[in-house]
Amino acid sequence: MALAPWNSVLAPPRSLVASPQQLPFFSLSLPVSSSTCFLLAAKRTDVAMGTSFSFIASAFSSSSSSSSTNLSTAGFDETAVDALGNVQVLTSSTGKPAFLKDLWDQEEGIAVVALLRHFGCICCWELASELKELIPRFDAAGVKLIAIGIGSPDNARILAQRLPFPLDYLYADPDRKAYDVLGLYHGLGRTFFNPASTKVFSRFSSIRKAAANYTISATPDDKSSVLQQGGMLVFKGKELLYARKDEGTGDHAPLEEVLNICCKVPVA
Repeated sequence: MALAPWNSVLAPPRSLVASPQQLPFFSLSLPVSSSTCFLLAAKRTDVAMGTSFSFIASAFSSSSSSSSTNLSTAGFDETAVDALGNVQVLTSSTGKPAFLKDLWDQEEGIAVVALLRHFGCICCWELASELKELIPRFDAAGVKLIAIGIGSPDNARILAQRLPFPLDYLYADPDRKAYDVLGLYHGLGRTFFNPASTKVFSRFSSIRKAAANYTISATPDDKSSVLQQGGMLVFKGKELLYARKDEGTGDHAPLEEVLNICCKVPVA
């Protein structure tokens, strides 16, 4: 299998802990039952929130901008992509298992495989919301969107119903098999203390939109799942065109980057 570079961003850890006094217009809270979802609770008017949010994003810009994009396959096992096809995920509508390799044409089909965080994470809801907006473009280009989240099909349906998100594009991976095969990041440091996580401060509008009907009840029973980061892959058949690991919570692949790959590849 031919591999395109794995997009890796490596930076030294830095604490992101802030007190309500340091963030006067927002509270950055970590729900006890989930322990990993970023919830931005507005405390002022929209105008004031926007002003404060710009200030906060600016304050963190030194940490997020210091992480440059390095294209590399270092640390990525080529056999992992082959193994991914044999991973079974569960359809969100019926809970029936399906091999990933059966979800798109393995000869010439173009597929975007988005590995979200757990279904109870607001950053998962945000990315799902943004992907939903791109479905017409994916469909028009003949691209298959496969969005996979961590949790049960019941957890997936909560997100699908409340966000909303179309069930036909959504899959559940309760045991994180796809994540483990690909070696996606997991752990406390990546979840809370990686500088890449500060990117959520620059996306207040999309976070707030996703949080409109958000509920923490979509969190999986396995609480270790809340420490799992996601990633993004683009395939043409079995060929990997693009792959990126999320360095921290909310460090999603730039979707324009994904579109430039998947929607400009000729479809046979």
